[in-house]
Amino acid sequence: MSAPPKTVIVTGASSGIGFAIAQAYLGRGDNVVGNARTMERLQAAADKLGHPANFIPVAGDIARPATAQALLERAVAAFGKVDILVNNAGIFLAKPLADYTEDDVEAMVGINLKGVFYPTQAVGAHMAANGGGHIVNITASIAMQPTAKVPALLPVLIKGGLNHATRALALELAPSGVKVNAVAPGIIETPMHGKDEGTRAFLKGLNPSNTIGSTRDVVDAVLYLTDSRFTSGAVLNVDDGAASGTW
Repeated sequence: MSAPPKTVIVTGASSGIGFAIAQAYLGRGDNVVGNARTMERLQAAADKLGHPANFIPVAGDIARPATAQALLERAVAAFGKVDILVNNAGIFLAKPLADYTEDDVEAMVGINLKGVFYPTQAVGAHMAANGGGHIVNITASIAMQPTAKVPALLPVLIKGGLNHATRALALELAPSGVKVNAVAPGIIETPMHGKDEGTRAFLKGLNPSNTIGSTRDVVDAVLYLTDSRFTSGAVLNVDDGAASGTW
């Protein structure tokens, strides 16, 4: 007998890695509640996903507690409970320390920090009350192994903190049966990188095998973690060895 469908909340679901994660769970027959800042982007994603009965779009600023609460409430109202939370929404601003602006700091703290904390706080309490669930944070390989080739203090500061927070929360929620893990991608093929050959050659050089990963590589890692019965507190690098050291 097949397992009943799970209910999955995915932030940053309208494009890139988040879209691929939503697509993968829908393809398994699960229900997905997806978030992005605007309904226009979410509706465009929903049209491409093609599962109107199983995908609920919830637009809003993920840095606001009200948005996190809305995601939880819509998921529970439609599907009964939440089984999986994937904190995917994030931005990456790489520049020298002196070049960061106040707006950069506020944006990174809002989306990459508050945008993980508030959904996790709301959904984590719900999962603990239900006796189980999975939380996966999408962080960054560069937070595990910084490189002088890409000055990126803000992403390293915040994503690095999230890697450690993943472990801390795994311990805190273990008695409730909630598993907490992270996936730390390296360079992944998304539209943001463009098609300039010089840029692509530089990006390929950021891992020892001189390659760029695909969104499917990240999806496979997320699915492994949320299928696992005995994995919690892990930070899984998906970077083809970039965080292993220098080369």
